[in-house]
Amino acid sequence: MRDRIRFGYRAVAEQYGPSQLMEFAVLAEAQGFEFVSISDHFHPWFHQGGHAAFAWSWIASAAERTKRVRLGTGVTTPINRFHPAIVAQAFATMGAMYPGRVYLGLGTGEAMNEVPVGQRWPPFRERVARVEESIEIIRGLWREDFLTYRGKYFSVQGANIYDKPTVPVPIYVAASGATMAEVAGGRGDGLYTTPAREEKIKGLLLPAVRKGAEESGRRFEDIHRMILCNVSWNEDYDKALDSIKRWRATAAPGSFEENVSDPRELDRIGEKVPMEELTWRWTVCTDLEQVTKRVDDYVRMGFDEIEIRSASPNEKEFIERFGRQVLPGLREKYGGA
Repeated sequence: MRDRIRFGYRAVAEQYGPSQLMEFAVLAEAQGFEFVSISDHFHPWFHQGGHAAFAWSWIASAAERTKRVRLGTGVTTPINRFHPAIVAQAFATMGAMYPGRVYLGLGTGEAMNEVPVGQRWPPFRERVARVEESIEIIRGLWREDFLTYRGKYFSVQGANIYDKPTVPVPIYVAASGATMAEVAGGRGDGLYTTPAREEKIKGLLLPAVRKGAEESGRRFEDIHRMILCNVSWNEDYDKALDSIKRWRATAAPGSFEENVSDPRELDRIGEKVPMEELTWRWTVCTDLEQVTKRVDDYVRMGFDEIEIRSASPNEKEFIERFGRQVLPGLREKYGGA
């Protein structure tokens, strides 16, 4: 375990427009959160009340509006929509302008981000290979001049990024299973994952990160391990519960693998998902101390970065209360700044 645990805030781009998200990010920094991430989607997980701001321009704007929080994507998909050289250029620019404050999350993605822009939805193994090639290209462009690379899926010819990051931009690799967890351990600076049963995290996910790290001659302890912590808080429990219903499609079987790209269809799929399939992934509460218990569980499992995503009915009030009532105790307990 690292010397201290870091706590971040998820700017929920599916649920709020970019200007309102910016207000929340500035407030989150003022309340003591250490990093802010934003989802990088073309379509959101739901149509009713959905939003989908372009993450890269939002991060650059947020970096201007804040002073110290780290900012990154959770996560960018270098499959078809983005060529890895363009990802490398975008994050090199932000890294050069905001040294030490930018990180890049990479993952295998969802059809809702690829199919709408006229791209096919590749099978999982191909998407894994594309992410692996992308990491090689991105790191190569940040490190070398006039890179030439020939991969199965991506190539660059004498490509040069003229404004490289002055401080290395960390790459977090998203994983919900062993295959990508090994990639995170072997090629990433960090793992990014979403809520799962403890037996899966301790028995499958983190051992795969360790395996990937050790096979690459790296130390497991040097790999950041970030997990999303879902919260919906309100003094009225029923309101807090009702506020997470829009996320039901994320709990549908195979939701991250199916070739579904229309958020209206995701809404229809979500209507069929029993609430109990969703509620175990969320801390729905009237007392924010319940979030502390969930965080304690994640730290005990081995995570050193906890990202708080809120679907609370009043987001501004949640950020303020969490900052006053919960973060100080967590920082004291886990050595935060």
